[in-house]
Order: sequence, then C-alpha cells, then structure tokens
Amino acid sequence: MEIHRIAAFRDNYIFVLHDAVRGQAAVVDPGDAQPVLQTLEELGATLTAILNTHHHSDHVGGNRQLLERFPQAQVYGGVEDRGRIPGQTHFLREGDRVPICDGQAAIDDQRTADVIFVPGHTRAHIAYYLAPATPNDWGELFCGDTLFAGGCGRLFEGSPQQMVESLGKLRQLPDTTRVWCAHEYTLNNLRFAVTIDGTNATLQQRLTQVQAARAQDQPTVPATLGLEKQTNPFLRWDNASLQRAMNSTSALQTFARLRGKKDQF
Repeated sequence: MEIHRIAAFRDNYIFVLHDAVRGQAAVVDPGDAQPVLQTLEELGATLTAILNTHHHSDHVGGNRQLLERFPQAQVYGGVEDRGRIPGQTHFLREGDRVPICDGQAAIDDQRTADVIFVPGHTRAHIAYYLAPATPNDWGELFCGDTLFAGGCGRLFEGSPQQMVESLGKLRQLPDTTRVWCAHEYTLNNLRFAVTIDGTNATLQQRLTQVQAARAQDQPTVPATLGLEKQTNPFLRWDNASLQRAMNSTSALQTFARLRGKKDQF
C-alpha cells in the first residue's frame, strides 16, 4: 500500500491510501474533493472508502462530490458523529476494524485499520491505526486533529481529561509509527514547545531541522511517534521538568496549563 499526501486549503493534508494490486484507494479526511479526484485519476484507482476522523468541514467537505463520482464508496466515521458526516455509512466504535481498501474483501486478505476513540478536539473524534504489515515496516496512524507533529488539537468539544486519555492511547503505540496528522502546524508547535522545554536538546535540534524544511516549503508530515514522545510537550505531561515549568502538581494540570498557554501563543 502506498500513502499519497495531498496539500489542501492553507495548511490541511488529505491522505490517499492506494492499493496498486487491486487498483483501489481509500482517502482520509477529504476536505476538498478536487485534488483527491485528480490523484485518483493519476493513479488509475477506484475509490472504495472514505475514512473520516471527525465532522469538521475541512475534513469532510469533499465527501459528497467524491460519492457522486464513486457512489459505491463506503464512508466511515465515529458513531457519535452520526448526522454530522456527509454520506456516512459506517458508525465506528473503539476496537472496530476497517478494511483497506475494499470494504467487501476478507479481513485476512488485506491490511486493516484499527479504530481508536480519541475525544477531546471533538466529542466523537476517532483515529485509524494500521499495524505494520511486516516486522520491518512502519505502523501508520491517521489521527486527524488529535495529535499534531509537535502539538495537539484545540479542545472544542472535549475536556483536558478526555484529551489526556486520548493522547495516552496514542502514546502507547510503537515508536516506529508514522503520524499522519491533518495539518502543517509543526513549525509553530515547536516554536511554542521550546518556550517551555528549552533545555531539551532533541527538541532544539528538531526545531532547527523543521525551520530548514519549511524554508524550502517541504512538508514535515509524517512525523515518527518515537520523536514525538521525546519532543512534543503534549505527550510529556507527566515529565517532571515540564510539571515544574507549568508550576503544576499533577499530569492533568500540566496538560491543561500547556493547552491554555498554546491557545494564547
């Protein structure tokens, strides 16, 4: 399976998962249909599945147009997003598995995505995790607006407690997981991170590398979960130095204060 990253709007990413053997594809969070249709045409692929992480328009805005072209495509989203995702046909819960790409194929005949319930950014947010196909492969995490490279999503419908629990689930995945987050926010996120974790040498090095990449208009997504665990303050709420920096007495308070500071950054 090949993953194609498509830039959309000002800073969104849409992901096309292409099964060249079957000539099929799935798309994750198609906020805009047109670049997806162009990519599918270039690949000569049939769209069989739309995987939505949450209901925001920059993630689902292309669903209807894609379904006009590929009416048999299945539309996946969280069960609590019922009525908020255009064309939704499957209502997913924690632990469900989604076939990639043909929804009618046998589960053991292809890769599948495990559904992780990650409320916080929205009340119904889910993520899709594809375990490595072989021991030497990457795992693939499509996490929408829950976890970003260097940061995490704003809390529009959820609480700090929910987001800590959600990020905790993602933090448990293997370091060799690629994080396909839905926005190019990395540079701003890392600029914030160094204001509260400035003695972190790995973070400083990462910021320098990201600054160079963005100066050349290069993407910073995907990131690796192993690097996120070392440099993303929103995965390090239980780190003693960050707790001191936030003048907090608990992991939850550290996260909440970090999120509040980032909202004002």
